[in-house]
Amino acid sequence: MEKNYPQKTGIDTVLKTAFGYWSSTLKFQVVFSLLYLSILFMVYYYFASKYGIISQMQEASKSISDFPAYNAELMKISQTAEWYNLTLILIGTLVFLFPLNIGIFQIFRNFDLKEPLELADLFAGYRGINFFKYISFYLFWFVIYTYTAPTIILGIIWVLVTLFSAPLMFFMDKRFFETLQLNFKVLKSNLLEILICVLVGFLFKYSGILLCGIGFLLTFPFMNAIIYTLYQKHFKEVD
Repeated sequence: MEKNYPQKTGIDTVLKTAFGYWSSTLKFQVVFSLLYLSILFMVYYYFASKYGIISQMQEASKSISDFPAYNAELMKISQTAEWYNLTLILIGTLVFLFPLNIGIFQIFRNFDLKEPLELADLFAGYRGINFFKYISFYLFWFVIYTYTAPTIILGIIWVLVTLFSAPLMFFMDKRFFETLQLNFKVLKSNLLEILICVLVGFLFKYSGILLCGIGFLLTFPFMNAIIYTLYQKHFKEVD
């Protein structure tokens, strides 16, 4: 059975459509942010306290008026075994939380199909084999990203060539390496549109920090709406 969705044309239409998905499912976006950010913060605070990182940073902050000295203290902390362990734990937490993004895609799809939206849909990425599929994907993605991000250009390329990998794996049951070819094919003919939409999505996502941090709960998941809208425009699913 072929699924036909409304075709979106133009950057402005893509952004308006993404904003529509986001605003129409706002309560789920807030739950997503609360779950994601609170778990990440609690894990950080617990282990940073356990390893003495917080006390070390508080001690280092006494020299904040002398930036070179303060920076040197932070460098010392970042080179300790405790900081290394904390970093690994935070990476593991990010990997564990990634399937929540799949749940947002499921909510957008149900919205498209005019099906009831349920909080349980937010955990679609944790059901059965999905959990292992998406944490494996994100762990691999993250490892490559950590090596490419410092170059900036390679980091951006890696983000773009994997931009639709998660929805392609979820909705079309594609293998990760298959998604790279499909991503690249779409990027070749739509690079400017996708690049601008991703940039706007990135800026809007972090704009919530300016609203005393509270607005971040609303804007944090917005990039998923951009990805889903672009995916829906450029890919056709066939059952």
